[in-house]
Amino acid sequence: MQYITLLDYFLLPFYIVIIYTIAYKFRGDHYPYGHPWRPYFIPALTVKIFGALAISLLYVFYYGGGDTLEYYRQAKVVNSAFSESVFKWFGLIFHMPDWYDGSYTQYTSQMNWYAHATEFTVVQITALILVVTFNSYLPASIVLGALSFTGVWALFRTFAEQYPKLSKPLAIAMLFVPSTFMWGSGIFKDTICMFGIGWLTISVFRTITLRQFKPTYIILGLFSIFLIARIKMYILMAFIPSLALWIVFNYIHKIKMKSVRFLIKIAMVGGMAIGFIALGNKLSESLGKYSLANVASTVITTRDWINMSSADASITYDLGPFDPSLSGMLKKFPGAVNVTLFRPYIWETKKVIQFISAFEATAIFLLTLKVLLSLGLRKTWKAITDDPNIQFCLIFTLIFAFAVGISSFNFGTLSRYRIPCLPFYMAALVLTYYKYNPPYKRFISFSK
Repeated sequence: MQYITLLDYFLLPFYIVIIYTIAYKFRGDHYPYGHPWRPYFIPALTVKIFGALAISLLYVFYYGGGDTLEYYRQAKVVNSAFSESVFKWFGLIFHMPDWYDGSYTQYTSQMNWYAHATEFTVVQITALILVVTFNSYLPASIVLGALSFTGVWALFRTFAEQYPKLSKPLAIAMLFVPSTFMWGSGIFKDTICMFGIGWLTISVFRTITLRQFKPTYIILGLFSIFLIARIKMYILMAFIPSLALWIVFNYIHKIKMKSVRFLIKIAMVGGMAIGFIALGNKLSESLGKYSLANVASTVITTRDWINMSSADASITYDLGPFDPSLSGMLKKFPGAVNVTLFRPYIWETKKVIQFISAFEATAIFLLTLKVLLSLGLRKTWKAITDDPNIQFCLIFTLIFAFAVGISSFNFGTLSRYRIPCLPFYMAALVLTYYKYNPPYKRFISFSK
């Protein structure tokens, strides 16, 4: 199948012009000259569009295949139903017929993901975008990348609103990390999930913390939960407890006695962990492979399959043997978090693409080291315990990094799977460092 045609190159400039016309209009209306966010809006959108194009071209001309191209192919199959009937297309786009329905066999037989809700959700969204891009691959990729940008920008706004003097370091940390704008653009699950995470975060913050009960935030929040749950349930399983603790910590932060705040937080974290385990066991059948009863055996099966099937040992990693139990997995917590945030190391790479990922991981490690050495352990701990936002970012980062680090076993897939936690971890580093190293005379703290 030819994925990129002359139509792509003909239409691409028009869609770029349309996206930038909307973006410049939005910036002019919301971020006038002098606004602290104005300098980052267009550049952040630009790197997302660049990421969408770069990763799309990479899969076509370098890999020669991959999931992004398969999503596109199956979305075209859905849209081919237009030639027969709008009602047939409507049925496929909303997954109404069963896969064995004879009247739809000519379409469902070409879509091996039709029976898989996770993958087919991406196919459905892609098919809708292809309707307005005339079934062209590159324009669809940048449109989806631009939609994802709105979520990433919403995530940035959530923190930049609270720390107006830190707009620049937060923008750099959250909007311009290479992995996030490369793997978080184009036709991927991760692109849609980044859209959902950003809008869910700002919706919860505005609705619950600031008590701005606007229908827009409620609808966006619920829609984001639906999207993430359909595509990557494990992201939601890590994110919801973090969000809940964030909300509680914001209210607890108003208690003046630090010792009381600390004890309540410890009790809340412990209670939520126990409740999460109990709920996970109770819903084990509904959660399937994501249940606590099955996740350990699933991890071991995945590890063994990847090690056996990978011809290139340099792309895989191993955390060592562990027993298939919750306690056995928790013993691998430090190693799993380390591999997600700080690996592959430079000396573990043999390919150019791997080196880019290793360079980024090394930079994140050095920034982490800089924060720890600049502040020391005592000030670092104090900065974390004094700010609910830092706590929220780190809790989600640690839970998510552990989940993907212990289950990926492949540096290539890990570079994609880890991107939801990178903006949060980078934001935590920025907020921690500038707590005691303000770029201006006075640091705008959360409590001000």
